[in-house]
Amino acid sequence: MRFDSDLIETKIRSEDIFDGTLLHVRRDTVKLPNGATAAREWIKHPGASAVIPILPDGRIVLVRQYRYPIGAITLEVPAGKLDSADEDPLVCATRELSEETGYTAGKIRKITTIATTVGFSNEVIHLYAAEELKAGKQHTDSDEFIHVSLVPLEEAVAMTQDGRIVDAKSIISILMLMRMRQK
Repeated sequence: MRFDSDLIETKIRSEDIFDGTLLHVRRDTVKLPNGATAAREWIKHPGASAVIPILPDGRIVLVRQYRYPIGAITLEVPAGKLDSADEDPLVCATRELSEETGYTAGKIRKITTIATTVGFSNEVIHLYAAEELKAGKQHTDSDEFIHVSLVPLEEAVAMTQDGRIVDAKSIISILMLMRMRQK
């Protein structure tokens, strides 16, 4: 917003701290609005897409998988990172739906785009809803081990509220879908 221009930080210099397969850590020196300088360490991420598949009977398709960083099996909407900075997020969502669940969709629509962790990452996830599903064969990546779960939407909403679903992109997708269905 124009009237918030006094909040802007200006990059003075930038350096690579770590360059991994998925994550790239940067340290920038910035000029603060008051003229002082500060360090900003942040993670450069290629972005991702997630899709909430909806069956004709109202159940949604979720995936269970072990998430190493939190040491737990999670229940999530299918998702994956963009293969490149210029990949169409819809193409990514379509690919991840097929790979992780085996389903293809006759209709996919954009729900929203979220910034996941604005304090230390530039990651955005594009959220989609998929309908007119056709079942197929799951074909995950060689390092992915995923089970598919069919869950009534109302139960999934309850799971976001009682802690059985903790993944942020999944919570947002489920609650936004419920809200869209109520209109």
